[in-house]
Order: sequence, then C-alpha cells, then structure tokens
Amino acid sequence: MRNRPLNRPPTGRRRVALALSALLGGTTLVAVPMSAPAAAAGGLAVQYRTSASGATADQSEPWFKVRNTGSAAVQLSQVRIRYYFKADSASTTYRFACSWAVKGCANVTGTFGTLAHPTGTADRYLEIGFTSTAGALAPGTDTGDMQLRFYQSNWQSVNQADDYSFNGAQTSYADWNKVTAQLAGTTVWGTAPEGNDPTDPTDPTDPPGGGQALFDDFTYSSYTDPAISAHGWNVRSNSGGPGVPGATWDPSKVTFPTVSGNSVMNLRTSTSGTAESTRQTEVVSKSMKFKNGTYAARVKFADAPESGPDGDHLVQTFFTINDLTAPMADDYAEYDFEYLPNGGWGETGNILYTTSWETYNPDPWQAVNQHTEARQSYAGWHDLVLTIDNSSIKYYIDGQLFGTHDAQYLPERPMSINFNQWLIDLAGQTSTAARAYDEQVDYVLHVKDQVLTPAQVASKVAAYRSAGTAFVDEVPTP
Repeated sequence: MRNRPLNRPPTGRRRVALALSALLGGTTLVAVPMSAPAAAAGGLAVQYRTSASGATADQSEPWFKVRNTGSAAVQLSQVRIRYYFKADSASTTYRFACSWAVKGCANVTGTFGTLAHPTGTADRYLEIGFTSTAGALAPGTDTGDMQLRFYQSNWQSVNQADDYSFNGAQTSYADWNKVTAQLAGTTVWGTAPEGNDPTDPTDPTDPPGGGQALFDDFTYSSYTDPAISAHGWNVRSNSGGPGVPGATWDPSKVTFPTVSGNSVMNLRTSTSGTAESTRQTEVVSKSMKFKNGTYAARVKFADAPESGPDGDHLVQTFFTINDLTAPMADDYAEYDFEYLPNGGWGETGNILYTTSWETYNPDPWQAVNQHTEARQSYAGWHDLVLTIDNSSIKYYIDGQLFGTHDAQYLPERPMSINFNQWLIDLAGQTSTAARAYDEQVDYVLHVKDQVLTPAQVASKVAAYRSAGTAFVDEVPTP
C-alpha cells in the first residue's frame, strides 16, 4: 500500500503547517514551465570577478556576468555556469547564496555537484542556473551583476588557493575561461578541469562509486506472469488510498501490449461515476532499496480517456517513496512526477507537478515539501529523469531541467519505485457513463549513486536494448 498523503495537493494548500514550515525554512514554490529550444546561433561569454580575494576567506564570492555573443536571443533558463573548486574535506558540505543580482536573486539558482574525475584543483563545482522568469538575453546584452557566494555549512573558513576557478587577482570583471557555460546542454564557453567537460558523455558528474543499475523493459505476458514478482514488482490488489474511498485497485487492469514493436506496461483506470465502479492501478517495487542516483522512465500521459466522456480528476504518476513511520517523521521521503490532465486539487486544467517531500501529518493535515509546476498539456510520450545527490534533487522532462529542489528534502532512507494512476475524487463530472484512461510506461531505469544526464540515460537504455537485455537488477538490498 502506498503510504503517502491521501487526496492531497503537492502544495498542501488545505492546511499547510505554517509555523513548522517556517521553522524548517519553509517550502519554496517555483513555477518552471518547459523552455523553448535555444537558438542555434547562440553563443555566450562569461565575465568573472571575486570580492573575497584572500587565499582563505569566510566564504567564496564569485561574481558573474553572462553575455550573449550570438546573433539570436538566448533563453536564460537554458544557461548553466559551472565554477570548479576543491572541497576542504571529503565530508564538507556547502551552501549557496545570492547577495544581489540585476536579474533578481529569485531568478538565480545555485546547486553543487561532485566531479567524476577529480583533479588536484577541483573535485566539486557550483552550477548557476536561471528560472524561466529570468527572461531572455538579446544579442550583445548581458545579465548584469550576479553577486554570488558560497560557504561551508559549519561556517569554517574556506581555502580558495587550490580552487581551479578562483583568481584572487581578478577584482574587476573580465572574461574568465576557467568557468564553463552551457547553452541548451552544450558547452559554449570555458575549459573544465581535465576530463570533466559538462557535456562529455563519459563524464556523468556523479560521486565516485555506485553504478549498479535496475532496468526493466516491461516485457511480460500479463499481470499474472511469474517473472513480474521474480523481478521484484508487485501489481497492487490491496485496498486503501490514495484516490476515491472504496475504489478497487485492480491488477487485471495492468496489461503489457506491444506498441511500435516494443512491449509497454499499460495502467488503466476506469469508472462509471461511483466508488464501486472505480478501478485504479499501481505497480510497486517490493524492495525499498533505492536512494541517491538517477531514476528515469519513458511515460505516456493522456489528456483524454480511451473510451467514454472526459473530465475526471485523474492523476498519472512516476515516483519514489518510503513509509511514514510517524506523523511528521523526518526520515520520510517521496519524489513525484504527477500529471493531472483535467485538474484537481483546486486546479481547473492541465498541470504537471514535480514534488519533493520532507514529511507530512495526515490528520490534521500538515505538509513540508517543495514543488515545481507547469500548467500545460503533457499528453503523449515523455522522458522523465530524476536525479538525487548529496546537494539537491533535480527533475528533467524531455532532456530539459524542469525543477531543482533543495538539500532539505534529500532522502534519509531508501525508497521503492512506483507507477500508479488514480482518481482524486468523482467531482470532475457527473456522468454515469463508463470511461477508461490509460497511462503507459516504456521502461524504467535506476542507477545507484550516479547522477546521469538525460543524454546518458538515453544512451544507457539504448545499450541495454541493443544487447537484447529486457531486465537487469544489480542494486543491492540494504
């Protein structure tokens, strides 16, 4: 049974625990819709200066300006800058802050990553990005000042003398090629430490170790196929939430048709407008053994039913989760892709949420989470990628960064991998005619403790399929 908030919106709008949220730093709600493709003629240059020039300092203060050197406008949401440095110790954690920015600090993001190929002057990087509301850069214009800083979480002094991207003598803005800039996933400025080009497919920008994978192409004959259980999956039949109280979780509604020559998993949810007639579907990994690393699935969302009248408050999902051991327990974790084609939770139209949960209390309702949303149709096939490392949670859709969530929401315990499709309620329409909705899943992939780019995910999946590998599970059980 899925132990999660029942019939609750990701925002926790009904009764958010404001006092608790404030105590924990609050939730951050950021709207990041899908970005338009970057112009092929785009180019960038990065200027850098430091306002903390000492070999040691209370905090590092790299300030930047990004200039559009191309002939077409550049969407800032597709720009990423990396500043490379050497951690003061292997266990050191860092925090990012924006002191001031012409574009507005609310439009500037900062996350930390670990290099796959450490050098004598770099084993970490700070990646600067922009939200969709940062706008665009016209040819020949720049972002203006971005006065940024980062520091050890325990506020010990930082040693900058051995940091690859640091230049204590550069106290006024000038071009600096020891930071890199990416535009729509392609490096267009700067030189990374040797072996660590951000767009080099051999550089997964992940922490050392790990790499064990789960891959399933969902090549099964039916929900009764014994290989499903042998491969670690449970097709749900037990009662309970989420969804319409009294609805049935029907394993027979999970089928494995062939689509374009490839087997897919089809989850069908149906209703005639009553709880007794409602059939919902869920497939869950039996083991909670998945934590940091990369999660990916190719999922087909649907705006309209396969048959019958439209309008139900439907939720189509791909997510990871563990159990809530007690109300507001701080070791709870859940990371969701949830698509609502007909609205619900107070929404009236298409909306897709990605949500990272810290904890919740089911009664009275309290929620501590962070979410990103986009109000548009996502009907059709989409490549969904979720990455979790020691600094942040990132969600990608079709190769584009959709949302970055904070370290506060990182998991403390391993989780299961789940897919389900269910109805929030029966208030979306009043018809008693039968209708049925389908969500399809092409494959699922998890790579333990390694952060892969969406391109690397696609390459890994293609390699499995080229080798004729329909299933592999190397991920150890804790």
